[in-house]
Amino acid sequence: MTGILFNPTAQGEKALRFRDRLSALGAGVRVVPTRGPGDARGLAAALAREGLETIVAAGGDGTVNEVLNGLADVPGALEATRLAVIPLGTVNVLAKELGIPSSFDAAWQVVHQGRERRIDLPQATFVGAEGRPETRCFALLAGAGLSARAIAGVDWSQKKRFGPLAYLVAGARAMRPPHPLVTVTTVSHSAMGPVVEIGSGHYFGGRLELFPASRLDDGRLGITVITRLDWATLIGTWIRMTLRRIRTSSVRQVFQADQLHLACAGPMGLHLDGDLVGALPASITVRPRALRVVVP
Repeated sequence: MTGILFNPTAQGEKALRFRDRLSALGAGVRVVPTRGPGDARGLAAALAREGLETIVAAGGDGTVNEVLNGLADVPGALEATRLAVIPLGTVNVLAKELGIPSSFDAAWQVVHQGRERRIDLPQATFVGAEGRPETRCFALLAGAGLSARAIAGVDWSQKKRFGPLAYLVAGARAMRPPHPLVTVTTVSHSAMGPVVEIGSGHYFGGRLELFPASRLDDGRLGITVITRLDWATLIGTWIRMTLRRIRTSSVRQVFQADQLHLACAGPMGLHLDGDLVGALPASITVRPRALRVVVP
């Protein structure tokens, strides 16, 4: 049995095509609509407890994050249940990392064929609601500094209307000083900068290669720290990401670790898979090859 978690109010052409095809998916498929932010996590946990073999996250990065956390909430579910992805949202970086097609028909064929791969499952412990410690898994990306400040400033009505452009507008606002410094500490390395991004795979924000040495199943995380924040540095970094030539320089440090700690002298948010979830300080570790995913 396969369960599909889908936001029935999702906007966009791909979401409309998906809704049009739901009735043709056939027996052995259960479509479970979500009702709002955070709902997919509980629904995924419920489906996992029922023993479903595959749970499909039909949406963007946020939907994927909620579903994999729902699996992690249920003892034994990560071994018993596979995660599949149909990309529908504004951005779905995991789908790009795994090579899952963007069209619904092709993505559903991947789910139907059911080829499996095991990938790492990172998790972060951070300051959550009301100042309490909280632990949450993420599929690919974590970060603090510029990206967290930009996500905090996203106008969600503009995101619905303009998609990724809303992040660019919020990022431009976040470039205004001051630029708080985030400290990254690993067993063998320490770095500080106003931009800190962590990734389990290669990509950031689509197909921008920010973590060139990272692999989804190597038990380590890629870490990129930009030590100076101005438009010239940011544009130069973006060009190098586009050309897949990101590397350590006088303004960038690129390294790897299987565990790390993030801290900031002042208040600083933490994002996981593009959603602001809490605040620093935070500790991040990796559960090697703990997540079963369906791939082409």
